Amino acid sequence: MNFHRYFAADRGPVETCVIGTGGFGRSFLAQGLRVPRMRCRVAIDREAGIAAQALAAVGIEPHRIHVCTTAAQAETAFAAGDFVAVDDLALVLNLPLDVVVEATGHPEAGARHARLALEAGRHLAVVSKELDSVVGPGLARLAAAKGRVATPVDGDQPSLLIGLITWAETLGFDIVAAGKSSEYDFVFDPATGTLSSNGRAIAAPAMADWLALGERPVAETVAARAAIASSLPQRAVPDLCELLVVGNATGFVPDRPDLHAPIARITEVPTLLAGAAEGGLLAGTGRLDVFHCLRLPGEPSFAGGVFVIVRCTDRESWDMLAEKGHVVSRSGATAMLYLPRHLLGLEAATSILEAALLGASSGGLEPRPHLDLVARATQDLPAGGVLAMGGHHHTIEGTVGELVPAAPLEPEAPAPFYLAANRRLVRPVAQGALIVMADLDLTPDSELLALRRSQDAAFFGRAAVPATVTEDA
Repeated sequence: MNFHRYFAADRGPVETCVIGTGGFGRSFLAQGLRVPRMRCRVAIDREAGIAAQALAAVGIEPHRIHVCTTAAQAETAFAAGDFVAVDDLALVLNLPLDVVVEATGHPEAGARHARLALEAGRHLAVVSKELDSVVGPGLARLAAAKGRVATPVDGDQPSLLIGLITWAETLGFDIVAAGKSSEYDFVFDPATGTLSSNGRAIAAPAMADWLALGERPVAETVAARAAIASSLPQRAVPDLCELLVVGNATGFVPDRPDLHAPIARITEVPTLLAGAAEGGLLAGTGRLDVFHCLRLPGEPSFAGGVFVIVRCTDRESWDMLAEKGHVVSRSGATAMLYLPRHLLGLEAATSILEAALLGASSGGLEPRPHLDLVARATQDLPAGGVLAMGGHHHTIEGTVGELVPAAPLEPEAPAPFYLAANRRLVRPVAQGALIVMADLDLTPDSELLALRRSQDAAFFGRAAVPATVTEDA
């Protein structure tokens, strides 16, 4: 596909603003200076000064950055061709923006930003997977009703994987599974016998005996590696969250609620994530999963990339492709097609341009709530405790995430993970139990809850029964 032809349009550059200037937002601002058909001159964060610092960090001259506290100030700075830093989206919605990019990672704040953007007639780019996991299909539906688009963005794995799946389906491939590699590789150093991941290193000399799959049973190898690496994290809520977005767009589902998540060499993935009949781990097809890239120092990383596992329906063709270096399973029955990258905000512009110029989403054609990400207690959680969301991965201490079939929010239904985040428990939750809606103290002004109830009504035919509500803000 020729992207110049695809995005040809007789109009000026697409105007955007980004809310949240962390890793993704900063990279979006940096690339926004270089994308010919797009501009990003508005940055928003919880403090306008933080947004201004992000603009300065990507090379904007200080005299061109205006910290604005009123809509009038923002309009003046924007009209002058300068850059605007504010602490509230409402201050800039009178500007001629085409696309609002929500990248805060905070589900409740994201819900407000989504509502404001759509009410103002703007396209919405949903970078915050936490928001998307709770109300993504509902946002897409609300946007469509206004003749606008709510879309995930290239640069993050969900959009890239949706693109890869639909590309493979367009070409007629029989897809067994699809997924991504985890954010952090598992790097084994034979010289020292250490295994490292995300800055942590452990003594793991036994990994040398399990470095190659050979002809051993897949399940045996996967279990052995997991045991050796047991002191390193092997499940991450963001992986589940991102695959949920893909599932809602494509109808693909996980094979098990917590994923198989094997530690695997790149060349082993189509062998491991194949059906049981081919010696793999999966009980069915159309499955979603993640793998932890096991490699040696200096070997290429999968770089958090995305993949599809397809059936090798014509062995002669796939034998030829294997000779050219394509990754085929040891049985020859399946192969992996993949993109070993995700460039965050550096490549998000393709989705932004698609929304603004073509009125199209890089997500599903008609996303539906197929899956919910829910929280299971790993320890007894007392009544009155707050399910505080924190850390780089936006986890909730004392819980793990699981993927389950989506359902309307009845009182005893499992609560979506990021709807439960930062809520107080009104009753104790026992270790091993799922956190359900009736466990949560939900404030009446929760925009995220209101959006989810609207989504439930649209897709399940009824709104959720109210859970416990307090008048405390």
